[in-house]
Amino acid sequence: MQLQDTQNRPGARKRRKRIGCGESSGHGKTSCKGNKGQMARSGRGIRPGFEGGQMPMHRRLPKKGFNNAAFQDAIEVVNVGELNNAFEDGATVDEASLRTVGLVSRNCDSIKVLGTGELTRKLTIQGAKVSAAAREKIEKAGGSIAA
Repeated sequence: MQLQDTQNRPGARKRRKRIGCGESSGHGKTSCKGNKGQMARSGRGIRPGFEGGQMPMHRRLPKKGFNNAAFQDAIEVVNVGELNNAFEDGATVDEASLRTVGLVSRNCDSIKVLGTGELTRKLTIQGAKVSAAAREKIEKAGGSIAA
């Protein structure tokens, strides 16, 4: 058997429904939309969660409890392997330099350096939180961490 001899399984390729192509097509006149009503109109459809005017589920259920997610700090994570690829030997790594090389892009409250990857360059880390594994790798490579 050659590649050009292969065929699709029966039923794998189905023709699209050609609506509005005349009465004899079987999909003419109302174009499979039925007669009148909301779903027959152009721009039809209802928003998700709409229950026909009945009080929707998200308003019927009681709201209770407290979620601290809105108040927690947004922390951007950078690995030492990424720092090794992005910076030259002897460079100073701070938030501004991380943004210029593209390792941090979104708004965040703090940056944390984690220890995934290898570090062979001597870097000075400023103004970032550092994990224990990352601290060990940075100091082993001859770098330093300034608070």
